[in-house]
Amino acid sequence: MATPAFVQAANTPRLHRAYDQLAGQGRWIAPRGLGTFPIRFPSPDAPGDDGWHVDMSFGDSADFMDWRVNVKSSGRALLMLFLFSDVGPDDAPTRIRKGSHMAIARELLPHGEAGATLRQLSAGGWSSTAGCPQELATGAAGTVYLCHPFLVHAAQPHRGTRPRFMAQPPLLPKAEFDPALPPSPVQIAIRKACGLTF
Repeated sequence: MATPAFVQAANTPRLHRAYDQLAGQGRWIAPRGLGTFPIRFPSPDAPGDDGWHVDMSFGDSADFMDWRVNVKSSGRALLMLFLFSDVGPDDAPTRIRKGSHMAIARELLPHGEAGATLRQLSAGGWSSTAGCPQELATGAAGTVYLCHPFLVHAAQPHRGTRPRFMAQPPLLPKAEFDPALPPSPVQIAIRKACGLTF
């Protein structure tokens, strides 16, 4: 969705301030749309796409399992969830493993610049994050979740009564990580997770 109303929804002054605060002032590209809209309808059946995962950041393979993410989070500054309908606990809210970004940062560190594929990261069944508390991305229409790009999350079945509308665009970085600049909160979280000094 890249029509003016959706572009405007992703570029409010309040969101721009939050992007600056989390990803680093001026280090992100203003969204030109809202990407894919995973729409859920009430159903007694499992959706078939509700596994835990981290959104990948770069790749050119036709097989998305071969796309990659690295410890610098090249190609993605934030994971974002835009709610375009009211989402309660029964309305298929995104499940979030709170604090999981720390475990994923540590898993990515040995893979260096090349990063790991979704296939590699998911091979262990996300067991490193299994003990993380689960939160639900609920809220009124207009709620936006700005999340660490390594956050492990998942869809779930819709047990409510009305369709659920949301968008999940990435916030794209303007450039690769520059060690000459002060680290952003996203980068600080990665460094802390990996035990790196500042």
